[in-house]
Formats: sequence, structure tokens, C-alpha cells
Amino acid sequence: MRVVIAPDKFKGSLSAPDVCAHLEKGLQRGAGGNLDVVRIPVADGGEGTLDAAVGSGFTRRTAPVTGPTGQPVEADFAVRGHEAVIEMATASGLALVPRTSKGSRPDSAAATTATSLGTGQLIRAALDAGCRRIVLGVGGSANTDGGAGLLQGLGARFLDSRNNELPPGGAALANLHSIDFTHFEPRLVDTRFVLASDVDNPLLGAQGAAAVFGPQKGAAPQDVGMLDAALARFVEVLAREIGFRAVKAAEAPGAGAAGGVGYAAIAVLAATRRPGIDVVLEFTGLSDRLAGADLVITGEGSLDEQSLLGKTPMGVARAAAAHGVPVIAVCGRTTLDHGQAAAAGIAEIHALTALESDVNRCIAEAGPLLEQLGTQISAGLAANRPGTASTKEDLRV
Repeated sequence: MRVVIAPDKFKGSLSAPDVCAHLEKGLQRGAGGNLDVVRIPVADGGEGTLDAAVGSGFTRRTAPVTGPTGQPVEADFAVRGHEAVIEMATASGLALVPRTSKGSRPDSAAATTATSLGTGQLIRAALDAGCRRIVLGVGGSANTDGGAGLLQGLGARFLDSRNNELPPGGAALANLHSIDFTHFEPRLVDTRFVLASDVDNPLLGAQGAAAVFGPQKGAAPQDVGMLDAALARFVEVLAREIGFRAVKAAEAPGAGAAGGVGYAAIAVLAATRRPGIDVVLEFTGLSDRLAGADLVITGEGSLDEQSLLGKTPMGVARAAAAHGVPVIAVCGRTTLDHGQAAAAGIAEIHALTALESDVNRCIAEAGPLLEQLGTQISAGLAANRPGTASTKEDLRV
């Protein structure tokens, strides 16, 4: 029996490759090692996108960059031929912002001064590696700078009325007077960008980057209005430099992604925005690798109503349905009922909470519990029990 394992990460517990490894161990234990298992870690364009790329044949590279608060960071990206995958969080992620104590909110000062500079530096590293198609996976960012830092990392200079360079961060954009593109990276002319993001927010206003995502990054209520006004100033000045497309880009779906990095990508880099899961499934080659499969197992940490809006398991289920391959999902916890699962193309859901009711233990012991689930799934396939049978027809809901 050929089983394709294509999960996202279990956030806070296991990376997608770790989920694959533990699940396969349990499956093979239950099947006596007789399964043909294909591991395909996937993601939805945010955290885990880099792991998905490496698991699909990309080579991991590392480059020294500037983190969101100015600290040096060794950030990874992935290369395959002339294509690169950049996971913004590795260079400019919220997880890189120091906190006073475990679990505390980010400092409000960081919310106004954090920069996306490191992401621009990673793009340059990808260009140095010969890449001319770059997938920019955004999510988990610390900044609300409209992607100004990213553009600085590519050679742009952001200047005040006295021709001094602005300090990093979104707040400083309130004093923006001009942008100097004289030394902007020339290789970008021949480079295509894909913005992998499910966020459809515009840059400005009540649904914009500052208002919706700023508080998650530590922005106080007074900071939100200030950041939004600073981003509006950025749009105004950029429009003087590159024309009306800068204004139009601010209204584009996805411009508010990653603290406005989506805006810079669309307005200046001419990036094409696509749903993250579609981009990841494309470069992992999931559809082609489903040929001949008898079963697909997908999953993520929490399988709930939000998952139905285009998260990883739904994308995998759609791909599997096109090949007529049944799908089982594993997760830490779920709030979906049988009808919702069936409507999404998922025959069964197996949650860690069915084995261990203590959620904290599920998080801490996710690996061994996943192995138990894998063994149970294998046993069900072998026994051909209703709902956990061994053929495609039996598994269809």
C-alpha cells in the first residue's frame, strides 16, 4: 500500500518534517514495515514553507542578515536551480524579537521600530546564488514598515527633508521626504516574484496592516494610528518616485501582509500574489507524487473552522480528490464534525486529544502520540474496519 504523508507543522510542537517522521514510524510499526510511504512536508506559505521546500529537493542555504530589531541573524533560504524560496520569518520574524519573559507580549517599542531589512538582504543572497524566480513566503513578521526595510536591503535609501537616512521601522516613515533608487539592485529587472500569502488586507485603514496586525506585534492603540499615518506617507512619497501604481498597490489584496511587505513586493517588485498553499503544493510537486497512491494523510496542529478557509489540509484534500485518493487527517485537536470533514474531502480525523485529554501533554508529547495514532491507523487499514479500511472505495465518505 502506498501512503503519502503531507502535513503542515503542529505549531508549538513539531515541524512538518517531524510530523512526517513520527507518523511514518507509527504507520510502519502497525503494518510490519510493509507500507510504501512518501513524505511530503507542506505549509500554507508562512512558517514551515522553508521546510517544505527542502523536503521537496531544494537545498538549504544560510546568509547573515539583520534581524527585526537590528541584531545579527543567520537566516536560511532554499534554492533549486534558478528558483529560491524565502520564508520571511527566518529573517524578520516576530519570534526573533526579544521578550522580557516567556509568553509575554512583544515590546511596543519593537512594534514601531522593527524592520524587514533582513528579508531584503535574503533576496540579495538569493540573487547572488543565481536565482531569478523567488517565492516570498510571508507570515509571522515583526515589522509594520510597509516593506521599506526590504527595499533598503535591496539598495534603496529612505531620506528625510535634510537628506539623512531614516532610522529603521514603520514609525520613522512619518518623516519620509524622498526615496533614492539610484543604487537599487539591478538584477531585480530580470527577476520574477511570487508573494505567497493568504492575507487579503490592503495596506491602509481599518483593515490595513497597522490596524489588524499591529496589536499582535505589540503595538499599543496610539501606535496603530501613528503607524497607519506613517504608511500613508510612504505611499505618498513612493507615488512621486514610481507613479500611480504605488497608490493602486496600496489597495491591492495582500498589500497589508507581513506588516506591509506585501505592499513593497507588489508595488516595487511587481510580485504576483497567490494563495500560499497553492504555491507550496506546486513547488513540492504534490499532484504528480500522488500518482499511484492509495491513501493521503494530512494534518496540522488545530483542525478547526479556520482550516476550512484554505489552510494546508484543505489544499492537500483538493489535490487528492483530483486523483481519487482518500484522505485522513491527523491533528492535535479538532472542532470539526463528521459532516464538515466530509464536505472538505476528509474521510477521517484522528486527534491527539483522543489519546490524551490534557492539551499541554499533547503539545509536549506530540511525537510519541503521533506514533500511536499512526499505529492505530495502520491497524485499522489492515483490519478493514468501517471508516478505517484498506481500499480507496472503503475510505470514501
